[in-house]
Amino acid sequence: MKKSEAERILEPWVKPVLGFALKRCKTPEDAEDLSQEIILKVYRALLLRDDVEDAGKYIWTVAHNALCNYYRSASRSMIGVPVETLADLPAETAEDAGETAEAVDRLKHEIAYLSGMQRKIVIAYYIDRKKQEQIARELDIPAGTVKWHLFEAKKELKKGMEKMREASDLKYNPVKFSMYGINGSSGTKDIYDMFNSPLVQNLCYTVKETWKTVNEIADDLGVSPVYVEGEAARLEEYGFLNRKGGKYLANFLLEEPSMDFLRLEDKTYRAAADIFADELYTRLTESGILESPAIASKWKADRNFLLWALIPYIAACSGEKTQVEKISFEEAATIRKDGGTNIFYAQIRDSVPEGYGLMQNWFGPCWNGNGKHILWQVGSEWSENLRERIVSYEGEENRILALYEREQEEKLSLDDYAWLAERGQIVPDGEGRAEWQIVVLKDQRIRDDLLDIGIKIREENEAEFRKLRETYTKAALQDLPAQMKKMKQYELQYLFCSDGRFIYQCLKNLVDSGKLTPPQEKQRKAMSTLLIPC
Repeated sequence: MKKSEAERILEPWVKPVLGFALKRCKTPEDAEDLSQEIILKVYRALLLRDDVEDAGKYIWTVAHNALCNYYRSASRSMIGVPVETLADLPAETAEDAGETAEAVDRLKHEIAYLSGMQRKIVIAYYIDRKKQEQIARELDIPAGTVKWHLFEAKKELKKGMEKMREASDLKYNPVKFSMYGINGSSGTKDIYDMFNSPLVQNLCYTVKETWKTVNEIADDLGVSPVYVEGEAARLEEYGFLNRKGGKYLANFLLEEPSMDFLRLEDKTYRAAADIFADELYTRLTESGILESPAIASKWKADRNFLLWALIPYIAACSGEKTQVEKISFEEAATIRKDGGTNIFYAQIRDSVPEGYGLMQNWFGPCWNGNGKHILWQVGSEWSENLRERIVSYEGEENRILALYEREQEEKLSLDDYAWLAERGQIVPDGEGRAEWQIVVLKDQRIRDDLLDIGIKIREENEAEFRKLRETYTKAALQDLPAQMKKMKQYELQYLFCSDGRFIYQCLKNLVDSGKLTPPQEKQRKAMSTLLIPC
């Protein structure tokens, strides 16, 4: 193309190009340099080409390419991009330009950080190309509200485009709950399903100590806020997160113990079990109480089976008379939407010290009563895994109690016997009858006699227990977030009493020493289960 023809084409575009640059550059000087660069590039191209059919489209393509190069030189993260420009830019123009794809992608990324309503409106208006009036009708809101949301969204998008978003370590090194469960009634929601997701676990972890918005959580996790907001709302609905002013904070006991603390924990529980377990075993087996007719079981001749039920119960309940409860369960627990009232607890640990006692498949202690009897039990690595039954636990135990009491008066239906047999509560006796496999205490006197054995051991060793409690309690509360301390303090009131780890360590001590042996396979479902009169 001749010079005169190129100059004729470019002359009416000089001022629009300068205006384009002034609107988008940080300084007037930058704008002048950029506009001159654009005009010069187009002029040189026109001199070499005769096939430019749409001069305007070609000039704006060059302009957008030059602008992207300008931004890229100024900041690799696109800091300072005027969002109005990108938002108003027709999608096909940006894609044709090629170089603006990065900016468009960044804009789309920032849309995810808008509120739910703003996100719907922005997508409908800028991506789906809908009129404001149509959006208002579809969302059933005034057109003025749509306009206001678009205005606010532009401001938020601009702030987001100017911000360098940095994910925390959780993006590439997520945490994992090594254990979790509840203290209290379970409700109908399966917490093991609810908290099985890595996203949920890490979402809770990032708000363990600090109130954060959905966007801040998303930045920590390196994910779109779209994936966070639904999970955060669901966790809040069931009481696992608190919400205040658009920010969330964990509302359950989430611990991340150090290796030093785990060493102290293991040492403390081993010491407590050393004081209690062997002495309890000796007094139980030498006292003659196991032969009492007030203790009934199909396995009465099997002392090992009896001890698997009696030792956990005495270890848990013999401390109740000396227990001073300063924090009630109602103060510490959360009432949840699914009908449960409980303290949910979880722990994060990558590893444990060598020799640390791992509570595998632990469940309980759990108990349920109907005014006449209490069904009390624990589950452990030596018994069937009861954790699978946690959601339906209360319903099942109530039915077992009801069937036991009815069976004392009359025969049950075949369906009822089959249901009990499936759970290991009864076994055939070989003569067409069914026998209860659990351990039954027939009156309150035998219960009190059994607990008195444990109470005397505690009283004789109170000074040693107190010293262990004080050291452990101080360490357990030291680095815990403020909103979790009441839950932990409630739990610590039962240290070395109805405390799963203490019961576990007592059993482990006795298994390791050979005083207790693992049960027979046919005993596993019902072991460590007691029926006690109220």
